Amino acid sequence: MNENFKVKKPDIYGEKRFYQASKWLKDYFGKKTIKLSIDGGFTCPNRDGSKGYGGCSFCSDSGSGEFASNIEDQINLLSDKWSDAKYLAYFQNHTNTYAPVQELREKYYAVLDNKKIEGLVIGTRPDCLDEDVLELLDEINKSNFLWIELGLQTIHQATADSFNRCYNLEIFDKAVNELYKRNIKFVVHLILGLPGETEEMMLESVKYISKIPGLFGVKLHLLNIVKGSAMEKSHCNYNSFNSIDEYVDLIVKCLELIPPHVTIHRLTGDAPRPILLTPAWSFNKRTILNRIDEQLHLRDTWQGKKYEF
Repeated sequence: MNENFKVKKPDIYGEKRFYQASKWLKDYFGKKTIKLSIDGGFTCPNRDGSKGYGGCSFCSDSGSGEFASNIEDQINLLSDKWSDAKYLAYFQNHTNTYAPVQELREKYYAVLDNKKIEGLVIGTRPDCLDEDVLELLDEINKSNFLWIELGLQTIHQATADSFNRCYNLEIFDKAVNELYKRNIKFVVHLILGLPGETEEMMLESVKYISKIPGLFGVKLHLLNIVKGSAMEKSHCNYNSFNSIDEYVDLIVKCLELIPPHVTIHRLTGDAPRPILLTPAWSFNKRTILNRIDEQLHLRDTWQGKKYEF
């Protein structure tokens, strides 16, 4: 990086003021590239009793994989709009490295055998990356396109304990270091608006992950309270933010702290409206994203403007 990033918007952003993952993918593959969410049939160590029960308290019964469906069905549905798109298979819901390594091998390569699939995106937990799993991922990464998505959500242990994460920050640090050593791309998830967290705490989490060597991407989730989650009972009337404007203000502050070369994969929540409880306004995804763009322009700011190199 050079100091020019601090004084002008980086050219890599195109028309946006942040580095969209979709733009990175289009530049890399040469055309529109779409992630297809699939259900690998996995569970989580904080669901099956290995480390706990009930899963993370914000998670729905499906493990936050409401959009997962059959690969061919998704391609057929999307082909009318994007006839020449490329596709990545996204193992999304639950913990997609939490199984015997031979089972993982069979499931991953079965998907990669589909000639319409360009590579894999695998969502998992940092505490489910044992050495044999890392060896398998390293093998796949050497001959296929791959990135790993890690659900950190917060760096603050008291918050993590409150939603039943069941691992500590040191485990996360070790996991990202192991992925970095193997040149495996990784994306880190943070949730904004977790009960008990202040704006300062949320920004601390953003600053922390922004310093991680090898960080490929960031997902910033708005906390949604959804049906089927433990929070439906414990926080049914909880609003993570009072308004779109309050949330957008925080997102702009987060983007300013993220390094310019890091890809942005999400900037809000995406809960299906039938299961969404609060915030009531959060289903207006397009409005939220438009407000973010608007505020970045009005404030003449962009991703990385306040990042300290």
